[in-house]
Amino acid sequence: MRPFFVLILVFILALGCSAPENADDPRLSVVTTTSMIADLVREIGGEHVRVEGLMGPGVDPHLYKASEGDVSRMTNADVVFFNGLHLEGKMVDIFEQMGSRGMSVVGVTEFIPVDRLLESELFVGNYDPHVWFDVRLWKDVARTVTEELKRQRPEVESYFSSNADRYMAELDSLDAWARTELARIPRAYAALVTSHDAFGYFGRAYDLDVRGLQGISTATEAGTSDVQELAAFVSERQIPAMFLESSISPRGIEAVLAAVRSRGFEVRIGGTLFGDALGSPDSDAGTYVGMVRSNVRTIVQGLTQVN
Repeated sequence: MRPFFVLILVFILALGCSAPENADDPRLSVVTTTSMIADLVREIGGEHVRVEGLMGPGVDPHLYKASEGDVSRMTNADVVFFNGLHLEGKMVDIFEQMGSRGMSVVGVTEFIPVDRLLESELFVGNYDPHVWFDVRLWKDVARTVTEELKRQRPEVESYFSSNADRYMAELDSLDAWARTELARIPRAYAALVTSHDAFGYFGRAYDLDVRGLQGISTATEAGTSDVQELAAFVSERQIPAMFLESSISPRGIEAVLAAVRSRGFEVRIGGTLFGDALGSPDSDAGTYVGMVRSNVRTIVQGLTQVN
């Protein structure tokens, strides 16, 4: 039996056989896919939610496959939040099955206007799922989460609204700070070169030319021609630094590094960015706000120190 059908069978059995954990806990039981969404739900839900994120630090959501335990957790939750736009490409069928059975499964990007999304060049008709790199778009996601929490627990909707207002103000401050910091980068070097094309929204929001070795999904492999093309861009523009990503192997960028140096230009690794996952919970990048600040500082430092 193919793994997909095994997983769906587990899902169906879980519906009838699993007993909810923490049945005596009055809080809303929430399961999220990515760590960014988990952090957002905790910020808005506060003391009235119990949040379990499936994907921890350094986990690539493009390649993530749900385990039997994950399926059980989702089926026992009051609501499941996932990113959508095919970020969790190997879990789409599970979400569809759950939705068809009337379960509360919410794609947090669902209500972002299409004209604010970036269309994928490789996957026609699909959109870049990495919306969290534009803080203003993340505010749209926060509104979607807030409305669902209020729908689930209307008796404490004022609590959720108050938390959301506070968090929106924090995001506004974060966005303004990021713009000020990134404006320090000389225009000639305002190019962000990373392991995969996850930073398109970041580039659009903060006026950076973004290039990734792989496409918007890490499921696509980069070839020799991709390495050479990116190496040509870096050497011709004399970009001082390229960046690794915490959830992706460094091998691809290291190959580009070698190719650039073979062309006679000295480029360096400017640091590691948090792309598809937050940092560990006890680190500065363990929250969404902390992750954005960490990335901005790393990028500014890397692109303002000329070789």
